[in-house]
Amino acid sequence: MAEQESLEFGKADFVLMDTVSMPEFMANLRLRFEKGRIYTFIGEVVVSVNPYKLLNIYGRDTIEQYKGRELYERPPHLFAIADAAYKAMKRRSKDTCIVISGESGAGKTEASKYIMQYIAAITNPSQRAEVERVKNMLLKSNCVLEAFGNAKTNRNDNSSRFGKYMDINFDFKGDPIGGHINNYLLEKSRVIVQQPGERSFHSFYQLLQGGSEQLLRSLHLQKSLSSYNYIHVGAQLKCSINDAAEFKVVADAMKVIGFKPEEIQTAYKILATILHLGNLKFVVDGDTPLIENGKVVSIIAELLSTKTDMVEKALLYRTVATGRDIIDKQHTEQEASYGRDAFAKAIYERLFCWIVTRINDIIEVKNYDTTVHGKNTVIGVLDIYGFEIFDNNSFEQFCINYCNEKLQQLFIQLVLKQEQEEYQREGIPWKHIDYFNNQIIVDLVEQQHKGIIAILDDACMNVGKVTDEMFLEALNSKLGKHGHFSSRKLCASDKILEFDRDFRIRHYAGDVVYSVIGFIDKNKDTLFQDFKRLMYNSSNPVLKNMWPEGKLSITEVTKRPLTAATLFKNSMIALVDNLASKEPYYVRCIKPNDKKSPQIFDDERCRHQVEYLGLLENVRVRRAGFAFRQTYEKFLHRYKMISEFTWPNHDLPSDKEAVKKLIERCGFQDDVAYGKTKIFIRTPRTLFTLEELRAQMLIRIVLFLQKVWRGTLARMRYKRTKAALTILRYYRRYKVKSYIHEVARRFHGVKTMRDYGKHVKWPSPPKVLRRFEEALQTIFNRWRASQLIKSIPASDLPQVRAKVAAMEMLKGQRADLGLQRAWEGNYLASKPDTPQTSGTFVPVANELKRKDKYMNVLFSCHVRKVNRFSKVEDRAIFVTDRHLYKMDPTKQYKVMKTIPLYNPLSQGLLLGGTNFRRAAIFSEGASSM
Repeated sequence: MAEQESLEFGKADFVLMDTVSMPEFMANLRLRFEKGRIYTFIGEVVVSVNPYKLLNIYGRDTIEQYKGRELYERPPHLFAIADAAYKAMKRRSKDTCIVISGESGAGKTEASKYIMQYIAAITNPSQRAEVERVKNMLLKSNCVLEAFGNAKTNRNDNSSRFGKYMDINFDFKGDPIGGHINNYLLEKSRVIVQQPGERSFHSFYQLLQGGSEQLLRSLHLQKSLSSYNYIHVGAQLKCSINDAAEFKVVADAMKVIGFKPEEIQTAYKILATILHLGNLKFVVDGDTPLIENGKVVSIIAELLSTKTDMVEKALLYRTVATGRDIIDKQHTEQEASYGRDAFAKAIYERLFCWIVTRINDIIEVKNYDTTVHGKNTVIGVLDIYGFEIFDNNSFEQFCINYCNEKLQQLFIQLVLKQEQEEYQREGIPWKHIDYFNNQIIVDLVEQQHKGIIAILDDACMNVGKVTDEMFLEALNSKLGKHGHFSSRKLCASDKILEFDRDFRIRHYAGDVVYSVIGFIDKNKDTLFQDFKRLMYNSSNPVLKNMWPEGKLSITEVTKRPLTAATLFKNSMIALVDNLASKEPYYVRCIKPNDKKSPQIFDDERCRHQVEYLGLLENVRVRRAGFAFRQTYEKFLHRYKMISEFTWPNHDLPSDKEAVKKLIERCGFQDDVAYGKTKIFIRTPRTLFTLEELRAQMLIRIVLFLQKVWRGTLARMRYKRTKAALTILRYYRRYKVKSYIHEVARRFHGVKTMRDYGKHVKWPSPPKVLRRFEEALQTIFNRWRASQLIKSIPASDLPQVRAKVAAMEMLKGQRADLGLQRAWEGNYLASKPDTPQTSGTFVPVANELKRKDKYMNVLFSCHVRKVNRFSKVEDRAIFVTDRHLYKMDPTKQYKVMKTIPLYNPLSQGLLLGGTNFRRAAIFSEGASSM
């Protein structure tokens, strides 16, 4: 079951509808489309409605949400079905396939691309280069095949005009290692003619709109689309595809895949050849047909790397062997035109098949040994044309609709078979469901000797000229009593059908009227042998390899080739057998309207598709007895919180017993059945009730878990904080001890040091001990000072006290107290101290020495005089061994006063240099003379 979405989006699984009816089915489908929910489940089938707009639901984030999840765990999505197929392949080593079906324009091609994108995104987590190369080539092959195999139709701008089944090979680790592509029934008639409002294949328009001028010149082409008869019908049509941009994308993709430059150029030459063939005109000269524009023949010969006369002969003549004779039979104008068109269709079909073959050659698994590398498993992706009903339905629509009948038959058989087998495995009684079995329509088309294809082949093998009208007459005579076949001859009152032209088949998808015009020719698929020999004899090796049958001799007798219808029937039977051997997953695509509008939901249009896709029958089969089933383990895992017997874990003998206890606790025992490994729930209401109970309990569980978790977080934070504080406390204690031990170590034996530890560097303290360090240093300094004072003689203490007093008085008055410098004495003569005045003072001092006959200078410096009126004046003192001079520095050190020092009364001043140094320190800051 899908993850429960809000009811405003409708029911995510049609199986869970209250009543299985078409009105309720359509109402749910419409509601989900209008709410932007384009995917809905029917059990394990995805119903996809084309949104006709880009949706942001395919990015990397979305991929991660579905990776490795069960179907019921996430809302419906293509990624869910792709992941289910991948898990089945990887876990159980079982080949799986994804069948994408629906009518043209329903979004099948886009669905296949998103599935490929998902598989590529979830594989190769180790980023192995070889695996990445394979993934890249598998993805790039899509755009190449779309360019050459898709076209704009009235229903779809990018309609697949061929069927494609791709096998992706995986190694034992689940990584892609290669692949193989099968293509079915390319609609090659589109090359030469298109219905109004439609275009030919994209490749022609991309070449003309995106090719460079140089390339187009080499191909003798011009950009004008209307210049070429084969494509001029769709020349003016608007298309959502950017042809010019896509041309470069396709060219780059072909290079990445591994196409050689000459191979890509050959593909362009074939496209150009077809365009030029369409412009060939035949005229009749008497009974002889001629080519009116012969220059075009030369261009075609150049592009095909062959001779002009050989091309012209192949277009105008047919070589016929009659016994031993070989004659050239001239064409009529009609035969020449038919041969030209058949040639154009054939070379395009060969080109397309060659492209598929080249891609397969490159991406196929090589040198894989299961004994060494493990089992090689496969996921198949089928993207094939949908059911088609056009205004004019011809041979191609007949084959396409037959293909859809076969796939619908397979779908019904496998769904019923899977349901029946599951009920039998689990021991649950099977209830028969009535459904439309389209085997009768399949037999109408393919039955040996009696089916339409057998009758068509008989008509093509008849000797003589057989017309389409004769074929229709054979159908009327052999199938006239069949309940699903009718024609105007059988129903004369049905004026929708034309006499001798139309017949009707009642398909599972609705009634389709086919025109028999062209059935014979298209089934014979006649191409004159002359064209095959022409291509085989080309000097271009790529072209030569495309036409191996051209080497046959003209007279060589060959077996009659199988007709186009028989070849297609055989390929469909082989495809269905291949799909039946794998575990299938389905994507059923629905087209909401014919206007390609993202807002319109056409009820009648969608109802018709729901009916012919058998979706309602699918729901009924799924709900034959039980709407929902799940293994006991997974059911218990999802709902065990509802019952106290199973939450959080049960102690019962088995999961089955635990599930029974849970169901009985809820009172649903009458609405369920117990299989061997699964529980089966009969009505959706029971499942919804379980979901509601689960949602209620989840709120309580979440609140409880939040409470427990918050308490856990609080306790964890408390323990961390407590531990941090403990660590911090011990760390601080450690740092303090370490600091004290380091101080003790550094200052050990400081009493015996000459400077009492003055040179010892203090260690950096921890932050908490910075104030303690300051106090400790103060204590140390006081102890050291006391130790120094103890060493001073008692007679010198007065002098020390005087110095200390002078220092205290002058603290803050001078920047430098001179305590950290050596005694010089004669400071006025010192250039470092008085650089401006030393030159003036020295001559004056020399003059006084000559005059007063002193021997030594004891001291000199600048002082400041303060008189009794507090007036300040600058002065200088000069002390020798004989006199003390007071000088005026502002007047060239003129001597203002002289005091002799040799008088006995002045002996107290003659105490030596220390006394004068002390006097100088004091007098400079504060004394007056």
